Amino acid sequence: MMIDQFNKAILKALQEDGSLTQRELSEKVHLSPNACWNRIQALKKDGVITGQTVQLDRTRLGLDLVVFVMIRTRHHSAEWLDIFRRQVVQIPEVIDFFRIGGDYDYMLKVVTRDMASYDAVYRRLISGVELDSVTSYFAMEAIEEQRPLPVRETKER
Repeated sequence: MMIDQFNKAILKALQEDGSLTQRELSEKVHLSPNACWNRIQALKKDGVITGQTVQLDRTRLGLDLVVFVMIRTRHHSAEWLDIFRRQVVQIPEVIDFFRIGGDYDYMLKVVTRDMASYDAVYRRLISGVELDSVTSYFAMEAIEEQRPLPVRETKER
């Protein structure tokens, strides 16, 4: 799918405020409501728009601790990864999960109430799979969080 100036404007507007009505969105991006709706449907069909969510203020929910967990393992088989993936996605406090390159193999972003809650997450994480090392980095301040994706115009693939 080609991301032109109109699709870019639609995506940026929806990331800023997903609760815009069809009319508000079409006015904001300078398209007719019908043209705007057709573009949104095409973006959904092509998998550019994958869902719609609401952003929550984690501190108002008492989720004050953010931990970046760096994991190193000696296991690199597809079977081990499948077991590890299934274990990690069962932990609701893990909100981001990446396989990475460099000194570590995996990085997780964990959001929880406090150190005791994180310790419970840690214990769940290390149970059931062998890990070489687990290093935790505790965020002291969220300078920018949940930023929108930088949408750029693209050529057709």
